[in-house]
Formats: sequence, C-alpha cells, structure tokens
Amino acid sequence: MTQGAGQGPDVWHGGAQAQDGDTGGRSSVGNADRQPPSAQPPAPAQPVPPLPQAVPPPPPPPAVQPPVQAQQLPGTPAPVPSPAAVPQPGEGAPAEEYTPTQRDLPVVGGEAEPYDPARTDAPTPAGENDGEGPLYVVGDVHGYLAELRAALQSAGITDADDHWIGGNARLWFLGDFTDRGPDGVGVIELVIQLSAEAAAAGGYCKALMGNHELLLLGAKRFGETPVNSGAGTASFQAAWLLNGGQRNDMERLEERHIQWMSRLDAVALADGHLLVHSDASCYLDYGRTIEDVNDAVHQALQRQDADETWELFRKFTKRFAFREEGAGPRAAREMLDTYGGTRIVHGHSPIPYLLGEVGSEEDEEAPEVNGPHVYAEGLAVAMDGGVTMRGRLLIAQLPLVHT
Repeated sequence: MTQGAGQGPDVWHGGAQAQDGDTGGRSSVGNADRQPPSAQPPAPAQPVPPLPQAVPPPPPPPAVQPPVQAQQLPGTPAPVPSPAAVPQPGEGAPAEEYTPTQRDLPVVGGEAEPYDPARTDAPTPAGENDGEGPLYVVGDVHGYLAELRAALQSAGITDADDHWIGGNARLWFLGDFTDRGPDGVGVIELVIQLSAEAAAAGGYCKALMGNHELLLLGAKRFGETPVNSGAGTASFQAAWLLNGGQRNDMERLEERHIQWMSRLDAVALADGHLLVHSDASCYLDYGRTIEDVNDAVHQALQRQDADETWELFRKFTKRFAFREEGAGPRAAREMLDTYGGTRIVHGHSPIPYLLGEVGSEEDEEAPEVNGPHVYAEGLAVAMDGGVTMRGRLLIAQLPLVHT
C-alpha cells in the first residue's frame, strides 16, 4: 500500500484490505511519484457492472479484531511507519522522482460518484460461467493470519480447521501476504495449502505478486547490498524493515516459500475482471499482453539482480493511477483496452487512504470500511480494507452485484 492523488469514488457497503510507493499500512519506504496519465484521447467507456447491496458484517470471532465482513459462499510487533513519497511540486502536479526514504505525500480527496440502480450492463453473475464456481477476491493480508482465517470461514470458503469447503469456487489473493502483521509466513502456508485443497475439490485458489513479495524476496536474496533507490544508496534490508518487515518471518522463511513467491503472476483476467495488486499503470512497462507481463516479471526475478529487482519493487509500489478526475479513468481504460476486461480490481492502497480520509498509511486507526470501493467512473475496485490500519480484511464475490 502507498501514496498518490486523485479523485474519490463510490463506496460499496457490502462484502468481506500515487502512483508511487505502496507499503500497506504502517511503513516508510516505497512511495510514489505519480506518473502522468496517457495523453491519448479517452477511449469509449467500457460497460460497468452495478454495485452490490450492503451486507451486515458477521460478528468477530473471540480472538480476532477487527470484525470481518464477507459475502456468503453458496452451498506484534509495534506499528511501523508508513511508506515514503516525494512532495508534490504543485497541486495536481506529479512528483518528479521516486524517493523511497522520504515521508508521505498529502492526500487529496474527492466526492463519490452516484450509483445508478437502473444499470443493466452487469457481467454474468459468478457461478454461471460454463459450470465454474463463484469468483472471490481477497485484499491485502499483511501477516494478519487470524483475521484471514476468520474472513475465509465467515465466507464459507474454509471450515473451523482451515480446510477448503468451497467446492468449485475460485479464490484470488491480490498480493501482500507479509510485513506489518504478526504471521506472514503463516499466511503464505495457508494460501499454499488452500491452493492444493481447492484444486482437488474442482475449484482453485490463486495469488498475485504484490510489492511486499518483491520487498521480502529482495531482503532475503540481497540483504544489505546497495541499490540505486533514486534518493541515494539504499538496501532491500533497510527498506524491508522500514516497511514493516518482521524478523520472525525472515527466520521462518524457507526456500519453498521463496520459490512460491517468485513464481506468482502479476496480472490475471477472470470473468471480465482485470486483477492486479497495485493501483498503478506500471504493468504497461512490461508488455502488452498479460502473458508478456507475467513472463517479464518472472524472468527478471530469475536473473536475481539487485537493481533490477529494486526497479520492479519501485514500480509496483506506485499507486493512485486511477484516482485523479479525468486522468484516472483514462489510465484505467488504457489498462483495460490493453489487457482486456471491463473493470480493474486491485489491492495495495488502503481504502481510507485512497479516499483521503486519513493523511497517511501510518495512521493507527482509520474510518470504518464497509466493503470494496468502486471509483474511476466505475472502472476500478479497491480491495485493501486497511487491516494494518485497524480496518477490515476484505473478501468479496465478483461481480459486485446490486440487488
């Protein structure tokens, strides 16, 4: 999660967390210079599915805070300062250079877009796609294993023993499994387990690469090796600690965890939803097809070059590409026109921060988040409920259907 500027969108009060610099909740490296949106004229608006109806959150389990909210499936350490960013040269102007060791950018809020309940252009409901099960997405987890377990159980995806009971459901995690929370390796272990169990049941559980996966990989592989941070000499180890790295995670990290993270895809398309971790347009730098982007990221990580990995982390840490009025929807359409789909679904930027309701990701307590946030003229859905800011760990079924 990290910094940016732009426009405020619709909030969906329903289900189940600057372009530059994410870092998820309380941290202080990776922030953002925001890159100007495409100069080409806006493409015709894509059809946008309507928003869902509010669903009251289930009561939290005894040992879990905060409460978790999710749609039903059919059938620590002390806080860490938040990511850094470059001061804006002027209101609305993009920052000129990525600076991962400075403090946060101010946030510019905006008004929510009105929702039109008469819209009839929603995509095919989940579960009606050639026999495939319903499609679910999970926002940033950041080591909050207890909250994740509660959320999955509340959604009917897992049982009380954390085993898959979702049948042929399809589950996507949007990245950022570690850092800030107490048990990032435990989160990775659970996702790996559910991937095997879901496949055996006829569904699937898959995951995307987040900027914190890149950060942890870099800290493990390169440690204190100097890298060109854009603001002088830095290292992955220092950046990881500043962004909430947990030493117990590093001690428990095994080669199989490293291999799993390094093979994660960066982009996926499911039922017309373009799934990415970051609300950034940096994916366009790595190819014009989903396959090309994923191949480019995998190959870069295989080369195990510190500066090249840092550049990946730097770009994936950008944020708020779709928030600015006018420019945001244009950037979203460019991504959708390039890779396909009718709506971008992302994590990375906590919804309270995206809305300008808090000044930075290091705020310890954010306003209540009731569900995913739809914005950029309905072209983008934010899924980071701000679990690191005492918000919610979000799980939602796609498409977001208004009933």
